[in-house]
Amino acid sequence: MQRLGIIDYFGAIANFIGKTSTMVELEARKLQHDYTDLFTRAVQPALWLLIVGPVLASVRAIPTGNLPYIDFMAPGILAQSVLFISIFYGIATIWERDLGIIHKFLVTPTYRSALVLGKALSAGERGLAQAAIVYILAFGLGVKLSWSIIPLLLGIIMIILGSALFSTFSLIIACLVKTRERFMGIGQVLTNPLFFASNAIYPLSIMPNWLQVVARVNPLTYMVDALRALMLSNGPTVYTVPFDFLFMAGALVINVAIASKLYPRVII
Repeated sequence: MQRLGIIDYFGAIANFIGKTSTMVELEARKLQHDYTDLFTRAVQPALWLLIVGPVLASVRAIPTGNLPYIDFMAPGILAQSVLFISIFYGIATIWERDLGIIHKFLVTPTYRSALVLGKALSAGERGLAQAAIVYILAFGLGVKLSWSIIPLLLGIIMIILGSALFSTFSLIIACLVKTRERFMGIGQVLTNPLFFASNAIYPLSIMPNWLQVVARVNPLTYMVDALRALMLSNGPTVYTVPFDFLFMAGALVINVAIASKLYPRVII
């Protein structure tokens, strides 16, 4: 009996992983049929790196120590582009509801958490595409990037983790507001505060005290902190990379749990 229980346990885990992988593959197929979205999304990080970055660097008003400002900024712009793509990911859920796709998902025996996590991880595919674009631009601008294997692999994992975290947050919003118009309005309201209340384009040390408190509970701060340490040669970090990963992973688990509870409500 005990052996049967162990087999059932591992069988449930394998089933969960399989269903999650199916959702990731489904979303990947959508991306394969529309590459234009990736290129249009590349415009914003390009503007920041090619125009805003050099302007702010010439002013020399932001203290970054011995690190050139464009180097300091590049990881923050990568995190920003991941945020902006992922935070609007939930609108696809509203479209799927209107087309009746979610109804079909919900009548299957698939775990709700597998549906949510599959969608979340699939957002990482778009995040990695943005990372490739930002890396190319940063390399062209002379940013001293780290090309070591382990930092690159950890950076990929952080990008997927950040994409998953913000896309599940987006899914929670979509489940609550249920209309495209309200979702777009709330998404636009949230993106800029999340971006500017982080260490993406300036260090935490120059923020007012109240803003530092906000930044320390903002997941984007920890994503930027990790990417800054992993992307750059001798990149600085306010926290440690393991702590950044722990914070992001914990926030993702919480978001997946909430979104799994709310996901069936999107059709009501």
